[in-house]
Amino acid sequence: MKNTTPKRIIIFDDDKDILAICTYILEERDWQVHTFSNCDDIEHKVDGIRPHVILMDNWIPDVGGITATQLLKKSDTLKNIPVIYFSANNDIQTLAAQAGADSFLAKPFGIDELMHAIDSVVVQPSA
Repeated sequence: MKNTTPKRIIIFDDDKDILAICTYILEERDWQVHTFSNCDDIEHKVDGIRPHVILMDNWIPDVGGITATQLLKKSDTLKNIPVIYFSANNDIQTLAAQAGADSFLAKPFGIDELMHAIDSVVVQPSA
């Protein structure tokens, strides 16, 4: 029996090409994709969607990925949503740890790497 509840993901990135490519890849895999090119009012955005996972870019306007992730992780209602930090910065692992992200993904990445990163943090519902 197929799960009828769509898996929801939010992608925070100001690169329109990254948003378009990730949206296409994930929608092909039955994800409901929500994208934002900035982190303004991030807690309200995330709370309204309640995603299963968040992809967070490091260089996202206006507050930046580290601060945005820290805001989410400080929120009692949002802190358990996994955040995958993704960036082309070669110190991505350190940045992700500083932000409090659950995982990280270095840009550029392949489809398999993207799906593995998501699958590694998303709790699959029991059948």
